[in-house]
Amino acid sequence: MKIGILQTGHAPDELKPLLGDYADMFQDLLHEQGFEYEVHNVVDNEFPASAVDADGWLITGSKHGAYEDHDWIPPLEDLIRAIVESGRPLIGVCFGHQIIAQALGGKVEKYKGGWAVGRQTYDFGGVEMAFNAWHQDQVVERPEGTIVLASNDFCENAVLLYGDRVLTIQPHPEFDAPMIDGLINTRGKGVVPDDLLQTATEHLLEDVDNETFADQMADFFRRERS
Repeated sequence: MKIGILQTGHAPDELKPLLGDYADMFQDLLHEQGFEYEVHNVVDNEFPASAVDADGWLITGSKHGAYEDHDWIPPLEDLIRAIVESGRPLIGVCFGHQIIAQALGGKVEKYKGGWAVGRQTYDFGGVEMAFNAWHQDQVVERPEGTIVLASNDFCENAVLLYGDRVLTIQPHPEFDAPMIDGLINTRGKGVVPDDLLQTATEHLLEDVDNETFADQMADFFRRERS
């Protein structure tokens, strides 16, 4: 099964030699799943020829806002709608979660409550799971027909399901402790409040459920659909 990765941003240059770019992190996360990958740097206006060029699609995170004026965002929204129309499964993470919601009729904005940084816990219908987060923007209005699979007091729309074709998640199942530590030191200081960076640092080595969600992502891609 070929997964097309739509890379909507790049990791900090200082971190790439050790951790790779965002698309690399997803390939590492899913390395045991047996998928083939093709990366499209849509943030650099490198788009696939069509929505049927892959069997499933994944949209990465980004430092950019879904609502910002970038020339690659409108064609990405068009591609999202084409993927949905094609019936191929689509997964979005962080920015990917947000741009999918925006493309399908939801609303994204800079959240008035501020930042979520580092390890956060989420309620999946009574089951608690933990992931690393790094975001200020949030989906504040869901597209019609979406189901909330997980939330917490800070992020109401943390994981969304659109029928059996689209799954999106606000935190980062592909981010491990070195990545959060790297972001704290390259993009956090002077931008994110110091107390949040300190708390994130204190919880760096606590367990997260990345591998569990990786299995869920793989199952979602492989699910038989009518």
